[in-house]
Order: sequence, then C-alpha cells, then structure tokens
Amino acid sequence: MKYMLLVYMDEQAMTDEEREHCYVESAKLTQDLNASGQYLGAGPLHSVSTATSVRVREGKRLITDGPFAETREQLGGYYVVEAADLDEAISIAERIPPARFGTIEIRPVMEIQGLPASEARA
Repeated sequence: MKYMLLVYMDEQAMTDEEREHCYVESAKLTQDLNASGQYLGAGPLHSVSTATSVRVREGKRLITDGPFAETREQLGGYYVVEAADLDEAISIAERIPPARFGTIEIRPVMEIQGLPASEARA
C-alpha cells in the first residue's frame, strides 16, 4: 500500500546548519528506501511564505497568499512510500530526520481507477 508521510514542523525549529544536515540525512534515507523498493517520491517544500492558496467558490477562483491554515507547524515536505501496512509506514516515518523537530503525519494514498501510473511504477 502507498502511504504519504507529511512532514510538519515550525520553519524556525532548525538552524541553517541543522537544516543542511537534515537534507543530507534525508537524502540518505531516500537512498535506503529506494534500495529496499519502498521509495516512490519525496521532496522538501520552499518556505510557507512562498505558498499560494486557490479556492473556487460559486464558479469564481479566489487566490490568496500563504498557506490554507495558520498553524504553529507548517507542511515542510513529503515522502511517498510503499509499505506493507501502517506499522511499517510508522517505522519509516520515525526514520525521517525532521521527526526530531516536528510531526510526521501518515496518510494512506487512495488508489483511484483512471489515474496515470506514476514514473516509479512505470
């Protein structure tokens, strides 16, 4: 089953040096996941200050700067992995370096007929 692991943390929780080290550790984790056949995708996100939110109400597009919700922790990145079950997804999530500073939300990915196959699957 596919799981999306969403990385939430306060953007100010790490120093620049800690953030760079986190990127190195995260790249190593993705290499390990790839070697085990569990890696489907991952990526850090730019600062929440670069976010744009789009809503459509009564057929009209509404665009606002910033994230959808004001929170103490911001969505900072994601992993998409293949795991046998939630327990295995949890084991992967606890290895994600930002888990030491924030929260990793685990969500099963719904399989919907008609979607194109991902490159990882192709």
